[in-house]
Amino acid sequence: MRKIILIILFVCTLQSSYAQELNARVTVVSSRVSNTVNRSTFTTLQTALTNFLNTQKWTKDAFAPNEKIECNFLLNLESGAEPNVYTGFLTIQAARPVFNASYTSPLINFKDDNITFRYVEFQQLDFNENRVTGPQPLVSNLTALIAYYANLILAFDYASFSLHGGDPYFIKAQNIVNNAPDGRGIAGWKAFDGIRNRYWLVENMLNTRYTVMHDVYYNYYRLGLDQLYNNDKAARAEMVNVLNLLEKFNQDNPNTMINQFFFQGKGNELVQLFAKALPPDKARALEILPKLDLTNAAKYREELK
Repeated sequence: MRKIILIILFVCTLQSSYAQELNARVTVVSSRVSNTVNRSTFTTLQTALTNFLNTQKWTKDAFAPNEKIECNFLLNLESGAEPNVYTGFLTIQAARPVFNASYTSPLINFKDDNITFRYVEFQQLDFNENRVTGPQPLVSNLTALIAYYANLILAFDYASFSLHGGDPYFIKAQNIVNNAPDGRGIAGWKAFDGIRNRYWLVENMLNTRYTVMHDVYYNYYRLGLDQLYNNDKAARAEMVNVLNLLEKFNQDNPNTMINQFFFQGKGNELVQLFAKALPPDKARALEILPKLDLTNAAKYREELK
């Protein structure tokens, strides 16, 4: 009997170690929140969000500990208009390992400025994808936000390993958008809330007119970065093809959110990649990159000349 119990415990432990998909680090910054609020509230919130992300089962797949997706959530808060209501911004970062290298490539580096929620210390963080809005919109908005970005991290990670592999998680993220909490002060879920928000990000990845962006992610990571070890020249040439796809996409669909989203956090990586490319590939990269990634245009012109 004792052996049976031990075997069951071992199997349960093994299954739990292969369960969760994210290795998320959450940081809550509260320096702009009124001093009348107990600071322990934000320590508790930070722990609660960390547990919410890392203990939730987001997929049906088994992830080994070394396969978990590395990601960071930086929540910078200030006091809202009502007691226990907070506003601020959330920065989400996620990285993806490169085959046969110790390097991890930026996958997501995005700042969401439309953060509003209600939180009381030790409040239970519940999320039900079938009832996203919940009974209290401002309370539910916190977990809806975090669950949305958890699914996006999974979606882009899967999309980088197999063509359209992230679609189930883009659809889950879109379900959150379509059923998101609605109320005073809540923004970022609607098309009319701006041209770069949670609505447009997932819309762009599920819009059949923009399906080439799935090729962009798969080709850049799987056919480009992952092949650098086996065939350096061919891998860099594939990345030039990715830039050609992005240039054509931007010409046909100017000012779309997903085009700019792709480049966020990749400036240094792209410089290092194309600095070692063959002269024609390097020249083509220098021609395209400053036009598509305006934030790093000066960097490209200086370091790829």
